[in-house]
Amino acid sequence: MSARLRQAWQRRGPLARLLWPLSLTYRLLTALRRALYAAGVLGRTRLPVPVIVVGNVIAGGAGKTPVTIALVRYLQAAGWRPGVISRGHGRQGSDVRPVRAACSTAADVGDEPLLIERATGVPVFVAARRAQAGQALLAAHPQVNVLVCDDGLQHLALARDVEICVFNDQGVGNGWLLPAGPLREPWPRAVDFVLHTGAPPAGGQAPHFALQRTLADDAVDGAGRAVPLARLVHERLHAVAAIARPEDFFAMLRARGLRPEVCEALPDHYDFSSWQRLPDAGLRLICTEKDGVKLQPRHPDALALPLRLQVDPAFFAALDARLASLSSTASLE
Repeated sequence: MSARLRQAWQRRGPLARLLWPLSLTYRLLTALRRALYAAGVLGRTRLPVPVIVVGNVIAGGAGKTPVTIALVRYLQAAGWRPGVISRGHGRQGSDVRPVRAACSTAADVGDEPLLIERATGVPVFVAARRAQAGQALLAAHPQVNVLVCDDGLQHLALARDVEICVFNDQGVGNGWLLPAGPLREPWPRAVDFVLHTGAPPAGGQAPHFALQRTLADDAVDGAGRAVPLARLVHERLHAVAAIARPEDFFAMLRARGLRPEVCEALPDHYDFSSWQRLPDAGLRLICTEKDGVKLQPRHPDALALPLRLQVDPAFFAALDARLASLSSTASLE
């Protein structure tokens, strides 16, 4: 996604207005699809455990996967036995596959599911149809009693019990649908919770809670060795980011006192199979944690920098109450 297009999505300028007629067609198709599911013409699959969907209504870079990781860790600490399902964006194939950190590659299962499995250790399955991933996961891991679906807000074929919508600091942009604006579907729409960096998005009745994103204090190389960021302040760095908003990563590095000589932005989910490292041996590679799962197998000296997410504790209290209500309802059936 080009920086020019993302910039155009922040206001109703000439480029956005040129694309606006196409967004009307997109709106019509989106509404028709939702109506077909609501009428039962298109079927939904309900799984036997609570399903929490983490997603967004904007295209690119809302921060869904860090939220998924934080949510899974919280559920683990609260005594739940979570599993994660995902499409596995960017992978080769659409079949059902388990994610195994020891042997899976991003090409097999997608970079974000691989990162989630490594970060949490919970069962993770991928499939184009999330319900199939959930069914396979539950068959292989019957102890799992809650599923988190990473990036599934628009995947209406999967019935869900909790919807969490994530926004970055650009909110809903100009408020128009793709391709004239950043919206995948009209906002506001009904969800259970909204998580946001920056100001809360306008509209909607769901309770909203603030997020804060910071870089971890240590980067980690391919062998798992931690390197404090303080030691990198005076090093020559080549920063690489293949994410939706690479400029955010570069800005966060600078905010921690690092001054990369080279900042290389690549397409989101770039697989690094054809990527060539600069010949300057004095430059040390540093990348996002998501990029690390693809870059470090080829360049184990590359430093991957985890993202730390601070979530308003009131969100977890509200989520606990929602899950408790689901458990109470299930016990009465």
